[in-house]
Amino acid sequence: MSNKLSDQTSPYLLQHADNPVDWLPWNEESLQKARDGNKPILLSIGYSACHWCHVMAHESFEDAETAALMNRLFINIKVDREERPDLDKIYQTAHQVLTQRPGGWPLTLFLRPDNHMPFFAGTYYPKQPRSGMVSFMDLMKQVHDWYQSHPDELAQQNEQLTDIMQRIADAIPGNELPDSSLFQLALQHLSQSYDQQLGGFGKAPKFPHPTNLERLLRHWHQDKSTESEAKESLHMATFTLQQMALGGMYDQIGGGFCRYSVDDQWMIPHFEKMLYDNGPLLALYAQAYAATGNQLFKRIAEETADWVKREMQSPAGGYYSTLDADSEGEEGRFYVWSSEEAEKLLEAEEYAVFSKRFGLDRPANFEGKWNPHVYQSVEQIAESLQSREELVDKLLTRARHKLFEAREQRTHPGRDEKILTSWNGLMIRGMAIAAQHLNRPDYATSAQRALDFIHQTLWQNGRLLATHKDNKTHLNAYLDDYAYLIDGILELLQFQWRSKDLQFARELADVLLTHFEDRQHGGFYFTSDDHEDLIQRPKPYIDDAMPSGNGIAAYALQRLGHLLGEVRYLDAAERCLKAASNTMQQHPYGCMAMLLALEEHNRPVTTIIIRADGQETDEWKKKCILPYQPCQQVYAISNTETNLPAAITAKHGGDKALAYICTGTTCGEPLDTLDTILSR
Repeated sequence: MSNKLSDQTSPYLLQHADNPVDWLPWNEESLQKARDGNKPILLSIGYSACHWCHVMAHESFEDAETAALMNRLFINIKVDREERPDLDKIYQTAHQVLTQRPGGWPLTLFLRPDNHMPFFAGTYYPKQPRSGMVSFMDLMKQVHDWYQSHPDELAQQNEQLTDIMQRIADAIPGNELPDSSLFQLALQHLSQSYDQQLGGFGKAPKFPHPTNLERLLRHWHQDKSTESEAKESLHMATFTLQQMALGGMYDQIGGGFCRYSVDDQWMIPHFEKMLYDNGPLLALYAQAYAATGNQLFKRIAEETADWVKREMQSPAGGYYSTLDADSEGEEGRFYVWSSEEAEKLLEAEEYAVFSKRFGLDRPANFEGKWNPHVYQSVEQIAESLQSREELVDKLLTRARHKLFEAREQRTHPGRDEKILTSWNGLMIRGMAIAAQHLNRPDYATSAQRALDFIHQTLWQNGRLLATHKDNKTHLNAYLDDYAYLIDGILELLQFQWRSKDLQFARELADVLLTHFEDRQHGGFYFTSDDHEDLIQRPKPYIDDAMPSGNGIAAYALQRLGHLLGEVRYLDAAERCLKAASNTMQQHPYGCMAMLLALEEHNRPVTTIIIRADGQETDEWKKKCILPYQPCQQVYAISNTETNLPAAITAKHGGDKALAYICTGTTCGEPLDTLDTILSR
């Protein structure tokens, strides 16, 4: 018999619809039920591709005995952290305050029924005691007994936590712009945590950290004052990108990146694939190719974009969210190989090079099988087999193609087909940047389809909604939805100008200023002013798995403001930077997106507006875009284009091609030849 989750759109919630647990969704009716019964809330937060969420579900939530205890002692509420990042951010913060350690998923909390403040927090708990962890059954009994027998301590803890959560939300804003020394401090931290041997930052588990790598690329490009330091920044970025691309965290057969590596070598991933990782990584590899000409980076960008188009784009245009870590009940089953299976599928000469390249001639690296991870270069294989590099490369390509075709016949991991506005914004940006640097119009077309879907489906009555699935669009959008989408639109406009997209970006920016900005202190709240009341209204400046919404909002508003000559957007961005000043000074290495915006405030972006027609439009645009110029935006607009803002209408080529180069709010004289533009 289904519980109250059966009518939800979230694939994660639907995974639990047939549990014997009386799960409820987070809504006023569920919260009122807890108040009426004076029963504490057991809040479980996770997402559909989460491996340990599946483990806890199989062990506990599908178990009749465990479910009976949950139903007797608690009101049980299940939340998809991808649909409700507002709740996830708040309760992850509460978990860290209560336990003094980072959280994760599944997130397990017990809340007071009256004010929804947590009084106990944890993550995964096993059915039986294991590895020093208490069993979930025993934990629930102990938590409930403590809740019933310690009302005074509960009240005191509630008061303290409320105060701490409020102080976190109301972090003291700065009133001056941060000092530029923060860039050097952030760089020093990256250098100190950088893994010289294997790339990346810190030890396992290793995450890709796209904002760190973008910071390094930008530092190399912008600051040549110390040549050795600039070269080191480039090395840290490109070596890490190389190691990730050659490792098992990258799907060597089908393209795209998994969430993170469980080891230092980037060899064995947590096998889930997330749209929000692959969008920024796609952009980074395309930019790294533009900066270095390294063909590996080009191949990885193309394979990742092709995977997204093939497996993650809905027929209607929007991008799906995730691929599961598991298939047929096993983590990674879809991706790993036995040597016998690979040898049977390949010709002898193909297997000879494939086994050396990806380690099938070595001991198995994942539970008796092999997850492909590059062990030898093409040059090393050619030398050991006394063959030509061109032939080795050709054989590897054939082998990968054959294994891909065979893998397609396997049971695929589950796909979470909800379409999230914010994650689509990240992928629209990634596809647009790849289109620019790889000269791939099909990637821009893919991004345009996604943008059109968001505009037509999730933009309703002048506001964004956060999620869409099964013909149901709902939930008020968050800061990230607006900020990431504006950023993505601006990148897409640089490849293909459409006035209606610029107008959409302006409308999104106006909603940000009207409903999200803290006009008194600066910065943007994560939720709008007409969102449901929660125990905290955060204003996030620090990056997590995705870049800070405040950082991207300030960055995109500055770029939009310079394009349109719109001072309101520039002022809001400056207020945001001032508000974040103290946080940035305390944690510069955690505020890479904010530093991105600060960099372009201190050194305003160069905006090139090309007004031309026909072949000249494309030729001028390509020549201006193709070099890696991170602090430059280029817009090629036909002379016949109408319905343009005044700032752009004033830049008209008449009957010939002209380019206008503006830095900040100052524009130079129009230039009428490509050579004069490139030699500026």
